[in-house]
Amino acid sequence: MTRVKILKQGTIHCFPPGLRDDQGELVNAEISAVAYDGERLLMASDKPIPGHERSAAFSLPLTADGPDDNRIDYLTQQTIKEAVKYEDFALTTDGRHMIATTGFDRIDDETHDLNAYNHLLIWPLHEPDRVQVVDPAPRDGVEGSLEFRRKMDAAVGEPYYKIEGLAAIPGERGDGLLLFGIREQGKAHDDFDYVRRVIGAHYIINDNDNLEFVDALHDVFSFDPGEYDGVDHICGLSSLEYDPYHGQLYLLTSFETEEGDNEVIGGYLWVMSLHDFRQGRTPTLVRDENDRVLEFEHKAEGLAVLDRERLFVAYDNDRNYDLHSVSERDERRCCEAPYTILGLVQ
Repeated sequence: MTRVKILKQGTIHCFPPGLRDDQGELVNAEISAVAYDGERLLMASDKPIPGHERSAAFSLPLTADGPDDNRIDYLTQQTIKEAVKYEDFALTTDGRHMIATTGFDRIDDETHDLNAYNHLLIWPLHEPDRVQVVDPAPRDGVEGSLEFRRKMDAAVGEPYYKIEGLAAIPGERGDGLLLFGIREQGKAHDDFDYVRRVIGAHYIINDNDNLEFVDALHDVFSFDPGEYDGVDHICGLSSLEYDPYHGQLYLLTSFETEEGDNEVIGGYLWVMSLHDFRQGRTPTLVRDENDRVLEFEHKAEGLAVLDRERLFVAYDNDRNYDLHSVSERDERRCCEAPYTILGLVQ
């Protein structure tokens, strides 16, 4: 049984206070993706962060005092800036490349207007200037991972879906097995079910530092949180994270629901060994240090393994500004994203 305790909580200033978009609206930090490279956190908002010198993806150092948002570096490479609605990051199994995915939750069959929502990207670690699109359209000059989308359409088997999880784990072929966590699927963006479905394919990193799939995308895993005592909300998968220190996989789920006139948000964390994952067994709910089911008070959307003993959780609360126990303040600013650092309890 995995138990954790809160080591630190706070907020990260993702951009200057008062930043507004082209329509004059305040920009809201909605952090949906996070990874850790051993020194810096890589984070991304699923909404654009405007400004020539900014992008929705950025990195910042992780110090003994927590994330240092005084030293943010935005990833301003054109391909990275053009992608919209980042949902998760993942390190390759050898730790040499970073992979990023958008949500793939919308496409225009008549034009290329929504291609920005359909990007799977890769770059050598610490070298985002060398970013490349994975599995692009067969026709030159068309932006986006449209060939990958065609393969994912076939694997999901539904007209609508949203990818929110990404992880690379050791596999039986190639350089590893790339996992995609599906959060929503159904007939349309307003007619879907929340799911906890994982689709994967084996991959190699070729001589050009791009990723190639070596088999078809296929169903790998799914589970039903409703079968667990202590899970009180319908939730969808929001992040996947491989833990190389313990040979296990974390699955993060989140929920957003209405109870009367009140919006209720939160999430749960699950863990399982790679052996159990491959055998299709059920994951274990992570519990707190008092052996209660760990239920996040914010919409947990990003997860990163920091080291053998610590996890980092980033929250995307959309337009909910309550800070709860993260801060003595009642509400966050639009530019702030709440986070939690968890420690594993032996």
